Amino acid sequence: MSLEQHVDAARREVDRTLATGTVTATQVDLLDEQLLWAREQYVYTPPAPMLQVLLGQLKEVSDLAAQRQPAAVQVRLSELTAMLATLIADALMKLGHLTRAQSWYATARNAAEDSGNPELRARVRAQAAMLPYYYGPLEAAVSLSREARILCRGRPGATTAFSSAAEARALAKLGNTESAMAALRSARAAFEQTRDRGTVDNDAFGFPERRLRLYESGTLTALGQTSQARRVQEAALRLYPAKTGIDPALLHFEAAICLAHDGSPTEACQLAAATFLRMVPGQRTPIVEKRAREVIEALPPGKSGRGVRELREILARPTGPM
Repeated sequence: MSLEQHVDAARREVDRTLATGTVTATQVDLLDEQLLWAREQYVYTPPAPMLQVLLGQLKEVSDLAAQRQPAAVQVRLSELTAMLATLIADALMKLGHLTRAQSWYATARNAAEDSGNPELRARVRAQAAMLPYYYGPLEAAVSLSREARILCRGRPGATTAFSSAAEARALAKLGNTESAMAALRSARAAFEQTRDRGTVDNDAFGFPERRLRLYESGTLTALGQTSQARRVQEAALRLYPAKTGIDPALLHFEAAICLAHDGSPTEACQLAAATFLRMVPGQRTPIVEKRAREVIEALPPGKSGRGVRELREILARPTGPM
């Protein structure tokens, strides 16, 4: 062939390669719908059964992403992978599989980076900050949530509010009052900017007012501002529907911690015990047990009594395989 023929043949081959793909826009839309359903179910379904659903959906997405797709489709598949991996990591964290959760959060971050979506990159980091917030090191929680906030700079929205709230809660647990309150003010301001646009309550990736109040409660409780924390907890609990996940229990445990700080150890332990027993067995995961034990840790050193003993006995009972 002549040079001109070689040039034309090379161009046609590149065009065919770019047009090659096994996924249609309709297929991706259907995957989006499946994920949205899973995000809604995740809000109130125990983590163990959700894990099976999420892994099944991720397998379908991964099989499609493994084949060469047009760039726009590949981006959407990477976004789906990031969100599914994040929920899988969160479920594993709740079930106490911390090393696996950390690995899945890393996978979620890789997928988010591959998507190039700045808001998703920030959201995954803010979610990943939950693992070191609950299990340490707290400095990692601050770092991840701060990275998320910086990625959101100039993009006011729910993810900005979530990132700042997560940073505030972690800073409060470190005892950095001034920075924690500044971050909390930023979270409130960012949330106010999103309110007119609305937010989906029953969505694991949403950040409705009740979740802002949950993070606000964690911040104020850690700082020992018990009166303010109790008001926030009561306001938050009014926003939760009857059918929901573990968040209301976490608010009750923080209310119990406030009672412990205010010199009411018996009432604190009674509230924690009642909260734990009211939960659906599938929701009594290691992370819930950990929060309940923090009520005992908040009591004055050497403090014991019937309420403390009963709470210890309840938490010592086997919860069954997870």
